[in-house]
Amino acid sequence: MLKGVKIYMSCLFNSLNYFIGEGSFEIREKICNYLQENNPVIDGLETNFILKLESNSAEQYISNMRKTSTWGGAIEIQCACNIWGIQVNVKNYRNKNGKTIEFVPLNKTHNKTIHIYWTGGHYEPIH
Repeated sequence: MLKGVKIYMSCLFNSLNYFIGEGSFEIREKICNYLQENNPVIDGLETNFILKLESNSAEQYISNMRKTSTWGGAIEIQCACNIWGIQVNVKNYRNKNGKTIEFVPLNKTHNKTIHIYWTGGHYEPIH
């Protein structure tokens, strides 16, 4: 790290790293590469189309996501499931019932289940 320069990382990538253990920066990079290769995120929808709904273009979305200050979300969680063959259960603390949102790989096969919570603005691993 550069002296006197702080590099921030999205709490989602830090939370995923807690379980995956490949480094937050490396996880972000692999997910962005996955998106750039137009690999599937949702069955039946072109990934570039999904990214265009979130940004002006898929290229702009990915370029922005490569920045360490950009927050990750559902798209990146689904990519992580597909890349690492994991299920990610996200406990939603935004509402009183604390509903869990389950993300599974598109092939429905996973070798590990991880749990994180989401407050609407912050992700944290559940140990």
